[in-house]
Amino acid sequence: MTAWRELKTGTAIAALLLPGIAFAEDTVTTLPTIVVEGSGETATGPVKGYVATRTATGAKADVPLKEVPQSVSVVGGQEMSDRGVTNKVDEALRYTAGVYTQPFGADGDTNWYYVRGFDATQTGTFLDGLNLWSYGFGGFLIDPVALERVEVLKGPASVLYGGANPGGIINMVGKRPTDENALTTEAGINSDGNGYVSFDLNRVVKDSDVSYRVIGKLAGGHKAADYASDFRGVIMPEISWSPDDGTKLNLYAYYSYLDQTSGTNGFLPYVGTVEKASFGRIDRDANYGEPDSDYSYSRQFMLGGEFSHELENGWTFSQTARYALVNRSENAPYTYGYYDAATGSNYLNEPSSADAQLTRLGFNHHTEVHSFGLDNRLNGEVETGAIRHEIMLGLDYKWYQMDSVQASALDTPISATDPVYGTVQPANSVYLNQLLRQQQLGVYAQDQLHFGDGWIVTLNGRYDTVWTRSNDRTATNADYHSTDGAASGRAGLAYEFDNGVTPYASIATFFNPQIGTTLGDPLKPEEGEQYEAGVKYEPGFFPGMITASVFNIDKRNWTVTNPTTFISEQIGKVRSRGFELEAKADIAEDWKATASFTYQDLEILRHADTSLIGNTPYLTPNVLASAWLDYTVPTGRLEGLSLGGGIRYQGESWADMANTKKVPDVVLFDAALRYTKNDWTAAINVNNVFDKTYVSGCQGLLVCGYGEGRTVTLKISKSW
Repeated sequence: MTAWRELKTGTAIAALLLPGIAFAEDTVTTLPTIVVEGSGETATGPVKGYVATRTATGAKADVPLKEVPQSVSVVGGQEMSDRGVTNKVDEALRYTAGVYTQPFGADGDTNWYYVRGFDATQTGTFLDGLNLWSYGFGGFLIDPVALERVEVLKGPASVLYGGANPGGIINMVGKRPTDENALTTEAGINSDGNGYVSFDLNRVVKDSDVSYRVIGKLAGGHKAADYASDFRGVIMPEISWSPDDGTKLNLYAYYSYLDQTSGTNGFLPYVGTVEKASFGRIDRDANYGEPDSDYSYSRQFMLGGEFSHELENGWTFSQTARYALVNRSENAPYTYGYYDAATGSNYLNEPSSADAQLTRLGFNHHTEVHSFGLDNRLNGEVETGAIRHEIMLGLDYKWYQMDSVQASALDTPISATDPVYGTVQPANSVYLNQLLRQQQLGVYAQDQLHFGDGWIVTLNGRYDTVWTRSNDRTATNADYHSTDGAASGRAGLAYEFDNGVTPYASIATFFNPQIGTTLGDPLKPEEGEQYEAGVKYEPGFFPGMITASVFNIDKRNWTVTNPTTFISEQIGKVRSRGFELEAKADIAEDWKATASFTYQDLEILRHADTSLIGNTPYLTPNVLASAWLDYTVPTGRLEGLSLGGGIRYQGESWADMANTKKVPDVVLFDAALRYTKNDWTAAINVNNVFDKTYVSGCQGLLVCGYGEGRTVTLKISKSW
C-alpha cells in the first residue's frame, strides 16, 4: 500500500508539471528520473535475507506484518538454508519465539509443534492457508525442500481458518513458479550416514504466459538410533498461467514416500533418562524394538491449485483448493515403563533390579486419509469519508475422512542395558477399527479500517458448522455423530507511527472441534479467548522487524479424566499467559541476526482431579530463548566465506501433572560454515555442537524423549 501511495503521488506531480512544459517550450528543463523501489516482497514469495515484511497468514490477504493485530513470525528460505534445515519443518522453528518443537526428539514421520503452550501438531498445521488437519495417525508430512517460507500466527486463528489450535497455527507456504529460468541442485550427507540429493528447476515457456517448476528430492541412509534407517522421496511439479496482470492460475501436484525403521525414543521412563536408575541411564541411541520385523511407511499425494482474478470493479476473487491422500502403516513395539520378573508387574516407574527390563507394548496400524479443502475469498477497497476499508468476504469448506485399524498386545520385555532381539512376539489384537468423517463449513468477513493518518482497526467475524461422524466397527452402539455451530471473532487496534513503531492490542475468540464421547454424548468443541497487546518496530535505517507481545489465553471444555470413574469429562480449563520478544535483522549486507525470548505460564484452573488445580500441565518449558548470528566476508581473499553460530536455551518443564518431577533446563549450541564461489556453495552445519545428552520433554513419568544429539551435515549446491 505504501508503494501504491508513492505511485499515485508521483502521477499527480507529473500531471501538474506537464501543462507547464507545454506552455514554456523555450525553457524546457530536463528533470532527473526518480525511481521508487519497494522491497518487491509478496506474502507468498521468497524472503530477502532473514526479514519478512509481508504475510498472508495473519489476514488471508497480502498485508504488511505490522498491520496484523497479533504476533506473526516468518522463517524464510535463506534462514532455513543457513541453519541447515534439510529434514523436517519443526527444525525450522527452533529459533522462533513462542514455539516449542520436537518435545520427544527427532521423530522421523511427525512434525511436533507447541505454540504458546498448546499442541498445534494435529489441529494447527496448514499448507498455503488450507488446513492439514489430522487425527490419530492420520497426519501429513511436508518436506522443507518444497517450501518458500514457514509462518506462525500466534494465538487463536479460528476467525480466519475455522477450528484450530488456540495457541497458534503453523502455515507452510509452498514454492511457486517464478518469471526467471533457474536450476539449483544440492547434495548432502550427515554424520549418521544419511544423505540426500535434490533439484529445483524453474522454466518460463518462450512467447507465452506460462511458467513451470519441478522440485525433487531423494534421501536415505542410517539414522542416529541403533539399527535404524530410512528412505525418502519427494516430487512436486507445478505450472502457472498469467494471461494478464489481473489473472493468475497455479496448479501443483505433490507426491512423497517414506520407508523407515526407528527406535522407541519418546516413550522412555523418567527414571533412567532424567534421573539415573540403578543401572545408570538408558542409552540415547538404543533400539528397543525388533529391527528385523519393524517397519513404518507413508505414501502421500496432493493435487491443488490457486486462482485469482481482478474484477472490473477493482475487487479480486481468489480461490484455493487441495485434495490430499495419505496412506500410512506401522509395526513396532513401544516401551512403557519397567517390568518386574518376580511379580510379573508392568508399567513400573523404577526398575526392580540392576538387570532392568523394559515393558513393551506391541503395536501396528494401517491408516488411510482422504482430505479436501476449499477457500473462496473476495477482496476489495471501499472509502467512506476519511476511512479506507480493506474488506474480505469468504467461504471455506473442509472434508476429512480417516479409515484406521489399530492393534496391540503386551510383548515380551527387553533389557534396558543389553537388548536382545528375535524373540517371537504375541499376535496383536485389534482394539480400534474406525471410520471417521468430519466436515466444516464456514463463512467469514474482515474489515481493516485505515484512518487518521496511522490508525488501523481490524474487525473479523465468522460462523462455522461442523459435522462429525464416527463408525466404530469393533463395538456395538459405539457409533456417534454430532453437529456443532460456533461463532468466532477478532477485534484489533493499532497505530502506525512514522518512525516505524506500531503498538497494537487485540481480542480473539476460538473453537477447536473434538473427537470422542463423554457419558455417551459427543464431545463439544474447546472454546475460549485471547487478549494480546504488543508493539512492532520496523526500522527505517536497516531491514528489520522486532515484535514484543504479552498474551492471556483461556481454554475451556478441556477434556480431562475423572480419577475415580476414569470417565472423560469436559470440565477442564487451562490458562496460558506470557511474554514474547522476537527480533530479526539484516544489520548490513553481510550481517544477519535473529533473537527470541519466551516466557509462558500455564495453569490448570478447573479439573476433575481437584488436587491438580493450580498446577502446570506437563511437557511445555516455562522459558525459551535463542539467538543466531551470521556473517559473510564481503571482500578480500576470504570473500564468500560465511560463519554462523546459534545458542538455544530450553527452560525447565514439569514431567507429570502432579508437578512432582521436573525436566531440567538445557543450553545448546549450533554452528555453520559456508563458502560460495562461482555459483557453487559448500556448507557444514552442526546442531548440538557439544553433543549434549538431554531429555527434551516428558508427557508423564513413562513417556520421556531424548533430544537430538550432535548432527553434522555437509552439503554442496550449485546454481546453474
